Amino acid sequence: MSSQNPYHFQAALEDFQQARRQAAMQQLLARFTGEQTELLSYDDVRKKLKVTNVRERGLHDIPVDKIIGSVGRYKDFTRSFLPKSDSGGHRWASVKAAVSDLAGLPPIEVYQLGDAYFVIDGNHRVSIARQLEVPTISAYVTEVKTRVPLTADDDPNELICKSRYADFLEKTNLDHLRPEADLLMTFCAHYSLLLDHIDVHRYYMGLDFQRDISYEEAVAHWYDEVYMPVIEMIREQGAMRDFPERTEADMYILLAEHRAELKEALGWDVDAGTAVTDMQRKNKPGAALTRMLEAMRPDELEFGPAAGQWRQERLSQRSLDRLFEETLVAISGQPDDWRVLDQAIVLVQREGGRLRGVYVSDATDKDAAEETVAPIRAEFYERATAAGVQANFDVEFGSVARQVVARAAFSDLVMLALNRPPGLSILERLASGLQTILKRTPRPVMVVPTAASPLQHALLAYDGSPKSEEALFVATYLASRWQTQLTVVTVSSNGNGKLDTARRIQSRAKTYLGLAGVEAHYLLPVGPAADTLLETAESQNVDFMIMGGFGLSSMRSLVLGSTLNRVLLAYKQPILICR
Repeated sequence: MSSQNPYHFQAALEDFQQARRQAAMQQLLARFTGEQTELLSYDDVRKKLKVTNVRERGLHDIPVDKIIGSVGRYKDFTRSFLPKSDSGGHRWASVKAAVSDLAGLPPIEVYQLGDAYFVIDGNHRVSIARQLEVPTISAYVTEVKTRVPLTADDDPNELICKSRYADFLEKTNLDHLRPEADLLMTFCAHYSLLLDHIDVHRYYMGLDFQRDISYEEAVAHWYDEVYMPVIEMIREQGAMRDFPERTEADMYILLAEHRAELKEALGWDVDAGTAVTDMQRKNKPGAALTRMLEAMRPDELEFGPAAGQWRQERLSQRSLDRLFEETLVAISGQPDDWRVLDQAIVLVQREGGRLRGVYVSDATDKDAAEETVAPIRAEFYERATAAGVQANFDVEFGSVARQVVARAAFSDLVMLALNRPPGLSILERLASGLQTILKRTPRPVMVVPTAASPLQHALLAYDGSPKSEEALFVATYLASRWQTQLTVVTVSSNGNGKLDTARRIQSRAKTYLGLAGVEAHYLLPVGPAADTLLETAESQNVDFMIMGGFGLSSMRSLVLGSTLNRVLLAYKQPILICR
């Protein structure tokens, strides 16, 4: 030290004391903020992340801020390489004084893991380089490859997750079987669930293939046939945008847990696409406040989701192989109301879908309610079994309208017996549970007034409104898949130019259907909308009608009524109402 400039050495000692004060303050603040201030131990990281290869890379300039740990001195410095004790003050000052005398910093030695570095020799030089805000430092680099790469931003908590991931990879060998795989999670404890999924998948593979399945074969098959299809669906629906703090593997676990919760609540398996949509809806900013406001708002003034939302969700989840895969039918148990189940069976048979029955009880004693429910459940399953359709039956308690609306979000179609259609007076419409369901249900609704229909000839009421566009979409599907005969009706009122306007509107439907290869009969009758639709339906001998839902605002529809209200009162065939 005698060769050093005493002034520089004294100044370096003062710098050391300043660095010590900064370290103490940093550690104190960390107690309140939870910020990690500790250097990482190289040996600890090396063991946790499973070293696979080591090679010398020679001399390089490396970023100082990427040095996050040390081989032997990780307890002597903070994460930003501030000294944590006074014991090394003279050594630190000697190095700093040498720099002040322009002696420079000789190269240090480091291990490189990912884009992070660990000091083998030169901890004081790194500490001084950080204080001098030097961006790079010369270092002899030994690159250490691990099964899970490390980043300079990783803290001890993230290291734990990567350690669990490394254990998972060591057991499954997935990184060798599928090198592109990235199953890093923030749910550190959930790798055991992935291992359980693989074990279950291996068991069922053995049953399917009638042979012993090696563990590695099961891992690869699970990744290809179970995990990745779910991840691709999550990507297609843009779910990661709604969960920015989560990884794709996190979302796989969250989705599995959410589907289990929905099955327990609903009584049936909910497909992955519908479950993801429900997760996204519940995670939207302000979703909790929206649900609270909806609970406070009277049902009669609730207008439900926007037109077309169902179609967007449906198309994002699966192809149009089956539009109505899950059909929810509300069962009342009244003798005359079994017609809605008969109609639902007709539809489910044609679609090859599944039937979900729900009975809503207003009983306060659930045990006592079972006496009422038991024969209804038995009748439901007897009819479904005789028809050869997959079916589930569940019981809910409370408001029929609210329970049907809640379950509709996990179905593709809702079917109801039409016993008391909404009347034309304001009070009658306010008292109508059906009006509430039609407004709030986020899915198409088919109401069945009398006996079941074969659903062979449909009248599409098309006026160019957003909800009639949804009716056009459904009608196109039914005509294409079911070969349903289709009559498209656009009603025109009297007046100059009204017929030309109606003709232009109907031409849009004609173009849409033509592009889909659907042939239809087109009519442009003149008169009051509801009466004209009813007269046309009778004259054309159609056996069901397809139309859009309520088009007015909640308050205006209460005051003025709607075409749909008038059709519901008078039409005796099923009506498929789209939104």
